[in-house]
Amino acid sequence: MENVLLEKQGHVSIITINREKALNALSTAVLNDLEEAVNTVSADKDTYCVVITGAGSKSFVAGADIAEMKDKTVEEAAEYGAYGNKIFRQIETLHCPVIAAVNGFALGGGCELSMACDIRIASENAIFGQPEVGLGITPGFGGTQRLARLVPAGIAKEMIFTARNIKADKALAIGLVNAVVPQEELMATALKMANGICKNAPIAVAQSKKAINAGLQTDMDSAIAIEVKDFSDCFATEDQTYGMECFVNKVKEKEFKNK
Repeated sequence: MENVLLEKQGHVSIITINREKALNALSTAVLNDLEEAVNTVSADKDTYCVVITGAGSKSFVAGADIAEMKDKTVEEAAEYGAYGNKIFRQIETLHCPVIAAVNGFALGGGCELSMACDIRIASENAIFGQPEVGLGITPGFGGTQRLARLVPAGIAKEMIFTARNIKADKALAIGLVNAVVPQEELMATALKMANGICKNAPIAVAQSKKAINAGLQTDMDSAIAIEVKDFSDCFATEDQTYGMECFVNKVKEKEFKNK
C-alpha cells in the first residue's frame, strides 16, 4: 500500500492516510489502499481498537480528489459513490471501536470518513465541512445521512446547504467530535483512549458497538430486544466469568482473553 500506512501497537491498529502533499485527498488509489487496510484489520481479531488519522499536521483528509472526479459520467459517479460508501460502512461495522484522530482539514470525504468512525478526537486546528454543493454535487460518501444522525438535523442541513466549514470548537459544541486537544497531543490522546478500550473485555466491547449501531436503526422495543440478546450472549464467554470473578475478588489488573 503506497497511500495508506498500517501499523500495530499492542492490540491497537493505526491506519494513516499517507498522501500528505495532496492533503491526503481520497483518490481511487487511496480508497483501494484504505479498503485493503480495513480488510486486514477486519480479519485480525487480535485488534481490539483502531485509530485512523492523516499524515502530517495540516490535513486528516481534505476531501475527494476533485481533479479525478470532475469528468465522471452519471454511471461512473454512482460506482464511485457506492465504492466509497462500501469502505466507510466497513469501517462503521468493524468488530471493534474506531477512533478518528482528526488533524487539520476534514472536508467532504474527510468529514465523512471521520463520521464513519465511532469516536472523533480533533486537534485545535481541525476544520470540518461538507462543501459539496459549492461544487454542484451532494455529499456522496454518507455525509447527508451520518451528519444528521450525529448532530441536530437543522445543524446538519445548515452545514450542507451553506457549504461553510466549522472549526474544532464549534464541532465540539454541536457534538460532532468528542474532544478537542492541542495538535501535539492528538495521537497520544487517541492512543490513550484506544488502549483504555483494549483493557476491557473485547467481546463485550464488540457486542456493545453492535447493539448501539443496530438499535439506532430501529424502534425502542426492538432495540431493547437486541440489547438483551447481546447482553445474554456475553454469559457464554470466558471473559464474563473471569471479569466477574475479578470484581468479586477485588482484582484490579485484569487480562481478558477475548474468549
